[in-house]
Amino acid sequence: MVNFKEDERLTTLNHSCAHVMAQAVKHLYPHAKFWVGPVVKEGFYYDIDLGNDVVNDEVIAAIEKEMKKICKEGKKIYRREVSKAEAMEMFKDDEYKLDLISNLEDGTITCYEQGDFTDLCRGPHVDNVKLCRNFKLLRHSGAYWKGDSKNKVLQRIYGVCFPTKEELEEHLQLLEEAKERDHRKIGKDMQLFMVDDLVGRGLPMFLPKGYTVWQELENYIKRKERKLGYLHVMTPCVGTVNLYKTSGHWDHYKDNMFPAMEMEGESFVLRPMNCPHHMMIYANKMHSYKDLPIRIAEIAHDFRFEASGTLKGIERGRHFCQNDSHIFVTPDQIEEEFAGVVKLIFDTYKDFGITDYRCVLSLRDPEDKVKYHDDDEMWNKAENALRKVLDDIGIDYTEEIGEAAFYGPKLDVNVKPAVGNEYTLSTCQLDFCLPAKFDLKYIDKDGEKKTPVVLHRAILGSLDRFMAYILEETKGNLPTWLAPVQVRVMPVKTDNEELMAYAHKVVDALDAIDVRVELDDRAEKLGYRMREGQVQKVPYLLVIGFNEAENGTVSYRLHGEADTTVLPLDEFVQKIDTEIKTMAHK
Repeated sequence: MVNFKEDERLTTLNHSCAHVMAQAVKHLYPHAKFWVGPVVKEGFYYDIDLGNDVVNDEVIAAIEKEMKKICKEGKKIYRREVSKAEAMEMFKDDEYKLDLISNLEDGTITCYEQGDFTDLCRGPHVDNVKLCRNFKLLRHSGAYWKGDSKNKVLQRIYGVCFPTKEELEEHLQLLEEAKERDHRKIGKDMQLFMVDDLVGRGLPMFLPKGYTVWQELENYIKRKERKLGYLHVMTPCVGTVNLYKTSGHWDHYKDNMFPAMEMEGESFVLRPMNCPHHMMIYANKMHSYKDLPIRIAEIAHDFRFEASGTLKGIERGRHFCQNDSHIFVTPDQIEEEFAGVVKLIFDTYKDFGITDYRCVLSLRDPEDKVKYHDDDEMWNKAENALRKVLDDIGIDYTEEIGEAAFYGPKLDVNVKPAVGNEYTLSTCQLDFCLPAKFDLKYIDKDGEKKTPVVLHRAILGSLDRFMAYILEETKGNLPTWLAPVQVRVMPVKTDNEELMAYAHKVVDALDAIDVRVELDDRAEKLGYRMREGQVQKVPYLLVIGFNEAENGTVSYRLHGEADTTVLPLDEFVQKIDTEIKTMAHK
């Protein structure tokens, strides 16, 4: 998907088109007042005060019609320079522009005008409005003035503009594809999760089918971790403020935490991460070098107060569950353990068919003494250790300055989803800092107390985001082992005793091998039930008719396919059992 902010050509064009949209709005609503109309990575938008008028689809259509008229007239776009006093006079009746101007430095202010419309803007713009004719208004929403919930709600209208009609059409097709792949739509169709403002924005609730998928992911990664010697724990979702002051997170992450709760003279917060709790588990007793590495793991519930504009279904919420682990090692174990984590990441990706990813070695910015723990020797040692491992195992990676955690460098594995921009799915971070902050020790072979090193790692990242990613990659067509309902049995007639008896036999045979099977015995037409099964992405739809009952067979249709296959019941049971146990991808 194109990023409009990273393409100078598109940035200029979309900035100009935003002004065309504002001009059209002004023609239709002379009382309209405008806040800002920036270019963002998805295109452009304008925040507009329409008084008592409200934007709807009909209004959008009318604005588009007027924009086309403006573009056809082909007015030139002129840049004007005015003084701050002149600008204040030009917009004296517009409190939004006056607010903007008052916060500008004294000196020259630029405006752009086209025909009967003028607005503040630093530019640049294209030369003529006719260049903006290949546009589309995409959606509208409410937006608080200046992003402050105490302020008035303005009307925000989003759009895109391209140099050619072909580029626009191609982009719109991609957006339609994105809608179909959006995990929020898939989650609704498949009845996986829900959100409700009464519960709270960014606080998704997993429905039975969604929680089934969640549990399968949890069981999957726990099985892999147990085989590698990980020890699973459970820790509370709250901790004292002092815990996070000790770790340093209070200074670096306080703004992303929920407010502290005062109880009985102590201050508590909902935890945003799990490392302080795991540090305390390690500190519970003294360890020998022979005990290390110690791999503590948890499927941990965490809470971060993400800005409302960043919330997106289960991909980004204020509550999420991390597939988290902290590995306590001696310095000479760093490379081997880090290599083991990298192998686990890529073994997991292989199981899920993930191939489009990019490895990033995230380093500190040495000039930033506020964000990063100030210890040059520690940082150089840690960064060189990770480089060596990646180089030794032949992993291609790029380096990014200023993206490290405050306590150490990290490997981020960024995935490129089917639609949208890449994001981090898995991470492994090297930490010399927190063990020292918590005064963690082990008895070395020389009898001396030494400070361990910690690897922070998350393979699935958060289970919530991982599920969102898999749903969008597969369009909800999950492999059978992961699907919430693996088989749905549908007798052609639900009022026939013979057919219902055989349908129950099929269900029992599948249930006996722990297949997640449903019997659809509703008095609905078979076609309706089949279509519903397709929408809900059930991998196997079994149709039970009189032939099947008589011959002891099943007729099944795979999701997304039109052909029907007939197998003896016992062969089908064996087939699906093997498919689930081997985690096969259809």
